Order: sequence, then structure tokens, then C-alpha cells
Amino acid sequence: MGSLIKACSAAEVPAGECRTVEVSGRQLGLFNVDGKIYCLDNTCPHQGGPLGEGSLEGSVVTCPWHGWQFDVTTGVSPVNPAAQAETVACKIEGGSILVEL
Repeated sequence: MGSLIKACSAAEVPAGECRTVEVSGRQLGLFNVDGKIYCLDNTCPHQGGPLGEGSLEGSVVTCPWHGWQFDVTTGVSPVNPAAQAETVACKIEGGSILVEL
């Protein structure tokens, strides 16, 4: 188990939004789905696009570079289940989003 590190304030990622953050030198995408926060490695496995800068519809983020899609709750692509973005454990505590690295 890794360490829990503050990524940002929970208020910085409103419901239905996504955001890119850097934590300990690592780029991460944070996603708020109905008040629950999910975290993916910010690098799209297709060609490295920034997932945290994509568009979030429900629990699916669309990469802004080439339109690849991933369910932020699992990291799995709903279009091609063989494609998967890396998930990162996270939680909200004391008004902050903490990620496990």
C-alpha cells in the first residue's frame, strides 16, 4: 500500500467535471461522478493524451486527442474492453482529495 498524498481540494473538482493535477511528479486525472472522486493516470494508453483534460459524460471520459473513451470507475474502455487506463486509489478526507501513490 502506498502513501496517501493530497492532490487538491475537493471543491476544485465539482460534480461532472475533471481536472489534471501533478502529485509527486506524476500527472493524474481526477473525475467527479455524482460526488464521488475517481483517479486515473493522466496518460491515455492510446497515444498519451491528457485524460484529465477530456470531457466527462456520466462515468466515461473521452480523451481530447483522439476520442478514446474510458470508464473512470474501472479504467476500462466501454468501446474496446482490451484497452485500459491505469486507475489510482483515492478518497476525500477533510475536504481534500487524497491519492494513493
